[in-house]
Amino acid sequence: MTSALVLPRYRRSDGLEYDPDVACRHLTQADLQLGDLIAQVGEFAMRPRITHSLFVSLLRSIVYQQLSGKAAATILGRVVRLTAPRRFPTPRDLLQLPPERLREAGLSAAKTAAVRDLAARTLDGTVPPLASIRRLEDEDVIQRLTLVRGIGRWTVEMLLIFRLGRPDVLPVDDLGVRKGFARVFRKGRIPEPATMLRRAEAWRPYRSVATWYLYRALEL
Repeated sequence: MTSALVLPRYRRSDGLEYDPDVACRHLTQADLQLGDLIAQVGEFAMRPRITHSLFVSLLRSIVYQQLSGKAAATILGRVVRLTAPRRFPTPRDLLQLPPERLREAGLSAAKTAAVRDLAARTLDGTVPPLASIRRLEDEDVIQRLTLVRGIGRWTVEMLLIFRLGRPDVLPVDDLGVRKGFARVFRKGRIPEPATMLRRAEAWRPYRSVATWYLYRALEL
């Protein structure tokens, strides 16, 4: 196994912890087929969505699970209105609300339990402030946040890529990424995670960028 290039931890004004031009050059040189995909798709256009707090991001993630965007937005809006005129409920707000109020807003029993667990773990420090999470390594972030009920590895990987701007995350269990990989490298045959990991060793330390291009492969 080749040793991974260690990147200095820094943060660009656009929210990325890496230079996408450097990443694309590295990926193109490391993997000719991936380089062809990058050339077809064009410029790397992903920029992290603004994250005001981990609590807000994870609450949104829980509400949106297994729902269409429109339905989830409606339910989230009802939850937010429960603590009006606050712009967004705090962890303490959610714990003070009777669970029945959250159910009436449209949350399932499982999601009600999950958001209350999220609130409790935010207050006890299991879910740390955003400034603290930025100092943790990816696997440490995953281990901490998956302690929250209803938060799995995939949810945290999406947060690392699309909200924290981390450079080297490869969500091998994501069906969209697997389908993109299959289209580019395996003539449509869906790969096992181990196959993806072996191929992606050469992509380090920019597997997040490769992930974004694999999503785009499905749009070509």
